[in-house]
Amino acid sequence: MTDGHPGSAGERESPSIWLPLLLLWLSGIALRLTILAVPPVIPMIRSDFALSATEVGILGSVAPALFALAALGGALLVARIGVRGALVGGLVIVAAGAALRGLAFNFPLLLAASIAMSAGVAIMQPVMPTTVRHWMPLSHVALGTAIYTNGLLVGEVIPVLLMLPVVLPLTGGSWRISLALWAIPIALTALFVHLRAPRFPDPFLAMKGKPRRWMPDWHRGLVWRLGVLFCCVNAIYFGTNAFIPIYLTHRGRPDLISSTLTALNFGQIPASLLLLAVARRLERRMWPYVLSGLLSLASIAGLVFAVGAATPLFAGLLGFSDAAALILGLTLPALLCPPEDVARTSAGVFTLSYGAAVIVAVVSGALWDATGIARLSFAPMAACAVALAGIALVLRGERELR
Repeated sequence: MTDGHPGSAGERESPSIWLPLLLLWLSGIALRLTILAVPPVIPMIRSDFALSATEVGILGSVAPALFALAALGGALLVARIGVRGALVGGLVIVAAGAALRGLAFNFPLLLAASIAMSAGVAIMQPVMPTTVRHWMPLSHVALGTAIYTNGLLVGEVIPVLLMLPVVLPLTGGSWRISLALWAIPIALTALFVHLRAPRFPDPFLAMKGKPRRWMPDWHRGLVWRLGVLFCCVNAIYFGTNAFIPIYLTHRGRPDLISSTLTALNFGQIPASLLLLAVARRLERRMWPYVLSGLLSLASIAGLVFAVGAATPLFAGLLGFSDAAALILGLTLPALLCPPEDVARTSAGVFTLSYGAAVIVAVVSGALWDATGIARLSFAPMAACAVALAGIALVLRGERELR
């Protein structure tokens, strides 16, 4: 070790790197575990509360809305209490909000609990790239990002895979208790991070008497360009998770819901495993984003117009392409910004991208309600797939991609 941080060139194989990687992976799981427990039981929630398609869109957009509104809180906490404190605080809030969903006996209470839970995830969103930059040497930023993103994707798959066939039967068919149970692994992760997180000198806590900048630089074009990129990725992912269950029910194929959601989320795992091996070679490359946009567009078309045996296949392809763009995109703030600016730049990007993703989700539901044409709910997501390919060309023009 050198200067209390694993940054020297000869430490690539040091055993000390594995504990930070494990903690990053577990924290990544916590980013999605409680959120993705909802889509499998959306038909039950909709039936209990008599929700419209627009209200389903609102429920599905609570998480990205809070990611936008509370992302700046993560940057502020990093500046005030340091990286480890901000990460543990976010985990605790996620666990508390998830547990409160067990008391959601009406739609407003469910929204309130979801808001609290999502606020904790929102705090963690900009903390994670900062944690990678703080815990890992610069040469391992891509690896650290791929590891925690792999955890994020595992956290998306686990509840989708287990909710209907395992967890729901264990709770006697109660979707409320089933949602609340996912708070337990989050609380355990918070405890583990608190006890075992590396005690490297925190650059923010060391800035005694100096200004600690946490507000994004809104005049910087990079914040806006990355905001558009992440908006496209997030809108496609959250929108399809929210609308696939009710779309398949509308088309008379509720039997495909579980397999399609599982494929959508499980399809991301191969992308994350592949990028564990090749992420450094793809850093700041343009073509993966263009390819992701085109594959996403083709997959959305298949989901809409080819409902049947191939539906899970299209969903898996969509999960793969969207995850590849997400993982590579998450490396950009740490690669393009100095360490003290990673959190605030990430917070600005998440604020813009998730705010726009909320608009996309609500517009999708409104199109269905206003026209009565279910297929139109996927049109905004298709537009985002086209925009993803386009923004990669812009980033290349600005020499942020090559």
